[in-house]
Amino acid sequence: MITSQESTKNIERTWILVGFILIKFVLQYLLVNPQYDLHRDEYLHLDQANHLAWGYTSVPPVSSWIAYLIKVLGNGLFWVKFFPAFFGALTLLVVWKTIEVLKGNLYALLLGATGVLLSALLRLNFLFQPTSLDVLCWTALCYFLIRYFHTERPKWLYLTALVFAIGFLNKYNIVFLVLGIIPAIVFTDQRKIFTQSHLYAAILCALVLISPNLYWQYSNDFPVLHHMKELQETQLIHVDRWVFLKEQLFYFVGALPVILASLYALLRYEEFRKYRFFLWTFLFTLVIFLYLKAKGYYAIGLYPVYIAFGAVYLGDVLRARWQSYLQVLLLIFPVIFYFLLYTIFYTIENPQQILNKRVHYKQLGLLRWEDGEDHTLPQDFADMLGWKELAGKVETAYKQLPKGSYTLILCDNYGQAGAINYYIKDKNIKAVAFSADYINWFELERPINNFIRIKEAVGSREEFKETRPYFKEARIAGSIQNPLAREYNTTIFVFKQPKIDVNQRLKAELKKQNK
Repeated sequence: MITSQESTKNIERTWILVGFILIKFVLQYLLVNPQYDLHRDEYLHLDQANHLAWGYTSVPPVSSWIAYLIKVLGNGLFWVKFFPAFFGALTLLVVWKTIEVLKGNLYALLLGATGVLLSALLRLNFLFQPTSLDVLCWTALCYFLIRYFHTERPKWLYLTALVFAIGFLNKYNIVFLVLGIIPAIVFTDQRKIFTQSHLYAAILCALVLISPNLYWQYSNDFPVLHHMKELQETQLIHVDRWVFLKEQLFYFVGALPVILASLYALLRYEEFRKYRFFLWTFLFTLVIFLYLKAKGYYAIGLYPVYIAFGAVYLGDVLRARWQSYLQVLLLIFPVIFYFLLYTIFYTIENPQQILNKRVHYKQLGLLRWEDGEDHTLPQDFADMLGWKELAGKVETAYKQLPKGSYTLILCDNYGQAGAINYYIKDKNIKAVAFSADYINWFELERPINNFIRIKEAVGSREEFKETRPYFKEARIAGSIQNPLAREYNTTIFVFKQPKIDVNQRLKAELKKQNK
């Protein structure tokens, strides 16, 4: 029976939790700097709402479902930023609940919540990408496993399967967590779980839930494999394993002592004996990512549960009077690092301010892009510039074309196509590209009367010379003039009155690209 004192304590803790969640939302919206547009990836995911399916070339379907909800709500900036912030708040909530299951005291709750709040999740939860929900699913999967091994009630296995399915349908990355967990359990006393019939029933449920996407992959010749191959050849080839490890230190740098304490506690603390497999999960998962030369942020979902373990352990052992100073230091540690790094890791500073501090950014490795080279701005920031300018100039060029004629807008990449489709409200204007999912979204039923070509700076000179002979009229309608944008000098070409059958030519090119 719960006493009045316990009830009062629970109410106080609930209000503290609500306070952390409110602070989380406030901080996320404070990071929205109007000098930046949305990120190129956000435009793609938002455009998927217009082409609902059980799978996409780049990601599974959950992002499109959320994008559709954003579309229903008006497609405004508030809702675009709300959902990643919401998933971040839920991640904080799950860590809080994990600490409660592990019987952590109030100090442990405060330590865990602060470590999660003031971390790289603030930047991650700023962008509408699958990664925010991915981190939540990793954390929730670990939470449900802890609940199962705490009570051995089968319902927690089924909830583990459910959250795996959601995570899988959001981002295939969660498979690597499971690949780390399975051998970790085999090496510990918890291997007895493999004798439980409910485990296999839960696995079957998960397979049923993800089967529509698996069938979609099969029906479309497994585009995920082609996507992974492309990533390996163009981006992961530039990943340095040592850089991967260094990046892990930054994600939760303010909670680093807590994470280290969790690894020690999982090895030595008797209260955590039944959860010892999480120590090996940590090691196995990182080894898998290192072997695959994965990007550093792929592993970011691994850490929240270890913040919970570390917070509980430190809350239990730091009880002597002199240790109260250490308790305070551990609490303010994330705050200190947040104020030291927030102007660097978040979009607080405008592009010109970043340019003025270029040396500091370079020293921290923040100017290194996926191509392995250093550039003027961090890649994510450069990917949030120039899109409104592009869309505005394309719309102006489109309005100058004869009314009633059909115009195809062909872009070089999904960012260009997505930005045009997001900012231009005219339903007759739809941009496509020979990249990502846009390759499946061409509409070539009507004869093409005009052709607007969006060409990246590299190769833009050749475009006019190569395409001009196939049209009676041609001109350059403008280009992106922001020199700090990744799309700087991307050019808009307008071609009118084709001399050839443009539809047939594009169909042939689509067939070639799909091969």
